[in-house]
Amino acid sequence: MPRKAAVLSRLPLDPYIAALLGTVLFAALLPATGGGARVAGTAANAAVALLFFLYGTRMSTREAIDGLRHWRLHLTVLAATFAVFPLLGLAARGLVPYVLSPQLYTGFLFLCLLPSTIQSSIAFTSIARGNVAAAVCAGSFSSLAGIMLTPLLAALLIGGSAGISGHAVLGIAGQLLAPFLAGQVLRRRTARHVAEHRTVLGLVDRGSILLVVYAAFSAGMAQGIWHQVSLPRLVGLLAAEAVLLAAMLTLTGQGARRLGFDRADRITVVFAGSKKSLAAGLPMAAVLFGGGAGLAVLPLMLFHQMQLMVCAVLAKRWARQGGAAVGWRDERDDGPDSAPDGGSDGPAREPGDGRGGERRPGVAPAGEGRRPAPAGVPRR
Repeated sequence: MPRKAAVLSRLPLDPYIAALLGTVLFAALLPATGGGARVAGTAANAAVALLFFLYGTRMSTREAIDGLRHWRLHLTVLAATFAVFPLLGLAARGLVPYVLSPQLYTGFLFLCLLPSTIQSSIAFTSIARGNVAAAVCAGSFSSLAGIMLTPLLAALLIGGSAGISGHAVLGIAGQLLAPFLAGQVLRRRTARHVAEHRTVLGLVDRGSILLVVYAAFSAGMAQGIWHQVSLPRLVGLLAAEAVLLAAMLTLTGQGARRLGFDRADRITVVFAGSKKSLAAGLPMAAVLFGGGAGLAVLPLMLFHQMQLMVCAVLAKRWARQGGAAVGWRDERDDGPDSAPDGGSDGPAREPGDGRGGERRPGVAPAGEGRRPAPAGVPRR
């Protein structure tokens, strides 16, 4: 089994992305229509509400407050996510209609407006020996900001061309923010149960996203989205996304260096500031684009797989260059050979020491790393 897991971890296609692509194929062959489409849409909305309720339950308010002390790093990540990315997305308007069709460009621009990932950013930061605790807070703050900023930016930059209205913006708040806040309010009662059933709830996370994908692409099939995308257009989209990812990796890395961040923080800025969240993007697209969500999320799905593959290579390369990791005890489970979680981008587990604090490099917590005194020698 370990050998099989190692082989699977080295496959070029992440298993969860394979499941997403399989869901798209299933929707193409057997789309939900009529009453089935209404049932699938209702189930997808309920699944998304549950998903963000769990996000609210998992995020520690104390950790969020403590993380504000590293405000320069978080502002840098937010600026990369909600300022630099959208500017590059607007610049890509020049690719229409030569490389991207207007519909694909809409999805490309929507991709640039989304919040950063959480889970995979933490995994890559840990592998590369970066500041893991800062990655948790940076990703969480980005997701929270994205609930409000993404629909507002979409209404401003995409606007009427995609049918985005103030009602759709309020729909995002009702579908995503309200369950998240409910999870925060009920956190004291539910956090322990969520922690005890992390594996099962991880399946709920991923299953919810697969259900949203199926509902979105089923609606898209009714509109004939595959007749709107040719092979040259797909190749052009992949090329544009490769340039976008390379530009963001370069800008975040050089920008963090010029701002004076140390190596661990620069790693965090690169991984948290150069990626986009599939978990947040899919339900937002379903609300904002309605029946046109199938074509709108295609750029996001391709970019998500690309960022996982490229960042995995970078993380292992930086890990070989050395440097002590900065984070908490649980990061020892994510060694240089660990494969990042390419599925849900929801908030990660809380620090394993139970106190919510960040461990200083080179200082072991109480009871960790101490050898017992030899027999007959009294303890000091």
